Amino acid sequence: MYTSKEKLFRLRDSMKQRHIDACIIPNTDPNLGEYIPHHWRIVEWLTGFTGSAANIIVTKSFAGMWTDSRYFIQAEKQLNGSGFRLMKVNVPPDPSLSDWLLFNIKKGKRIAVDGRLISTSSLKHLKEALRRKAVIFDIEADLISDLWENRPPMPDSIAFDHTVDFAGKERAMKITDVREQMKLKDVNYHLLTSVDDIMWLLNIRANDVPYSPLLISFAVLKEDQVLLFADEKKIPPKLASEFDRLGIVILPYEEVNGVLSAIPSGSSILLTPKTTSASLFYSIDEEVHIIEDASIPTRLKAIKNSTETGNIRNVMIKDGVALTRFFFWLEKNIGKIRITELSSAQKILEFRLQQANCTGPSFSTITAFNEHGALPHYSPDKESDTEIKPDGIFLVDSGGQYLDGTTDITRTIALGQPSARQKADFTLALKGTIGIAMAKFPAGTRGYQIDVLARRALWENGMNYGHGTGHGVGFFLNVHEGPQSIGTSSAGDHDTHLEPGMLLSDEPAIYREGSYGFRTENLVLVVEAEKSEYGQFLKFETLSLCYIDKTLIDKSILEQDEIIWLNSYHSMVYDKISAFLSSDEREWLEEKTGEI
Repeated sequence: MYTSKEKLFRLRDSMKQRHIDACIIPNTDPNLGEYIPHHWRIVEWLTGFTGSAANIIVTKSFAGMWTDSRYFIQAEKQLNGSGFRLMKVNVPPDPSLSDWLLFNIKKGKRIAVDGRLISTSSLKHLKEALRRKAVIFDIEADLISDLWENRPPMPDSIAFDHTVDFAGKERAMKITDVREQMKLKDVNYHLLTSVDDIMWLLNIRANDVPYSPLLISFAVLKEDQVLLFADEKKIPPKLASEFDRLGIVILPYEEVNGVLSAIPSGSSILLTPKTTSASLFYSIDEEVHIIEDASIPTRLKAIKNSTETGNIRNVMIKDGVALTRFFFWLEKNIGKIRITELSSAQKILEFRLQQANCTGPSFSTITAFNEHGALPHYSPDKESDTEIKPDGIFLVDSGGQYLDGTTDITRTIALGQPSARQKADFTLALKGTIGIAMAKFPAGTRGYQIDVLARRALWENGMNYGHGTGHGVGFFLNVHEGPQSIGTSSAGDHDTHLEPGMLLSDEPAIYREGSYGFRTENLVLVVEAEKSEYGQFLKFETLSLCYIDKTLIDKSILEQDEIIWLNSYHSMVYDKISAFLSSDEREWLEEKTGEI
């Protein structure tokens, strides 16, 4: 087993042999997804960094990894002794990745990047940024496969039908809807590279990727066929027969480049440059008209249909029951038995799996005690696992995948008596959660336009948080799924209007490095409010159901309308989930949700 430093040495030796001056390694896979199979976790294999967001540059004398504020503290620890330097995104004096190349790479040098792992838009940005350097980009270079011994194989899960009683619309109708949009856009072909788009379109799911029920695949829609690029062995006979009836043709995953290269000259193809690799993009003949835009399924699936929203509301009751039982269990057992971050995460999963249609977590559970709560995307492992004591702050960010919906919720509780500063911090962040929940805005509003409602109280006190306020959420798909978002730091398309049926998170926060973190996160659904002479207005319906720890609230900091909202929310939580609890749990929850 080679160390990170030894792997870096071997990588540099390979670069030298191939006359490569610099190589770029993005932390992704050929589908450019957030959660990627172990086969493609090159950054983790090379550096030891386990976060989801990273880009690497390696030269003869420099090795750096760029990541964002969610992972700064984690990266400092995991990169220690690896030979890689942490480069902080959007934090001067650290330059951006493209600026670093501009300042440090000499004219005419050769830069390698695996074209399967870099998006078309990212490569275009790099080429433009380095245009005056006249560098040569080698997108055919695979520097890793020969170095990675015992590399995990590609996943081999079997696809299954996601039936219409969950999805709300037959796959045939979805395909027809997309083709109608293609006609309006005068498009002959539509390339789908985001796996969640393909799963939604075909009403299928699988288990190729951790936490998201995906089947690794590509798809091309034509006027009379849908070409699905996936391992044929992963499509069971009954599903394959249904696909055949609908003109869905299964082809090997690796053949997508060849099919794209054979598209006739003069045709038009729609693709999304942010999720289409450079390898796929440059497979297309120059005489084919390429239309670059968000995919049609991305836009359509962002707006949940009435069946999906009904299912999601029911899922929130089940999820709320599971979390209530966990916090009840925790309070009754803390200090009596040994409970750690890892064991508590397992306990949450046990309670979720007791609920109908739950298939597992929607992301790696964040159970963070005291200073670990200051790491926005902390996930405990054997090395970091900490015992949870009856005196401290405990942050739990978790979610479940259910056949009838995806959840994501964060609660922070006090174990013991919180300090005045802790109560003030918690309440200021909670005001942001309530501010979004109470928002009313005109149709046509974009998510970033209401972000200030989440941050105002923190800003007024000289505080802030580095991540986005809200991300889109899929339906039994990705827990982070655009294009909708709230906040300029969120994943998503910032030009997207908020529309009825869109599901988002609402998660303002505050972090005190080395001490604790506070975050209260609910999922909210965009719904219609009133229509006036000024047009249609929209608002949010809060869907998540779990008590908010009143012992952490400084009531004097809340406005009267915020107190009314909190009391009303707690009343709703009790009313919707109490019937599914034992008498002891119900009595406990009644106290937790009582008025302040």
